Amino acid sequence: MDRAGNPKDHIGYQAMVQSAMKGVLRAVLRKAADMGALPGDHHFYVTFRTRTPGVQMADHLSDRFPEEMTIVIQHQYWDFEVHDDRFEIILRFGGIPQHLRVPFSAVTRFFDPSVNFGLQFDQETRPQPESRVTGADSARPATPEPGDGASVVSLDAFRRK
Repeated sequence: MDRAGNPKDHIGYQAMVQSAMKGVLRAVLRKAADMGALPGDHHFYVTFRTRTPGVQMADHLSDRFPEEMTIVIQHQYWDFEVHDDRFEIILRFGGIPQHLRVPFSAVTRFFDPSVNFGLQFDQETRPQPESRVTGADSARPATPEPGDGASVVSLDAFRRK
């Protein structure tokens, strides 16, 4: 029993489920990278913690997104590579191409609104700030912040109910 009196999971079911879901994410991104362009109306919202070890992005982006960032992978992206432990992509921010390296351990949410498919991964217990959607074209209307080309979108609208 754990401290709360619940049975102890000696097998690690939750960790296995999280690992399997990360495998789905990896397979989806790998398929998209191999295709070179997303078919039909498919596009991806990928939310990740920007301070997770292994995340690499320009300093000005990590300053703007100190906790969490949501990118949109849709029409304009380049050099999309998927590795066993991370993905790398170039997206435009304010018209300037920027390279991102994101380990799968940093990803907290994935959503493809074209087919209403999403994954949410275990996160830290502290509340996360509202995500900022930025990067390639977004099909969802949002209120842009003056001068930065980014949009703020509540991800609650994308979750299954």
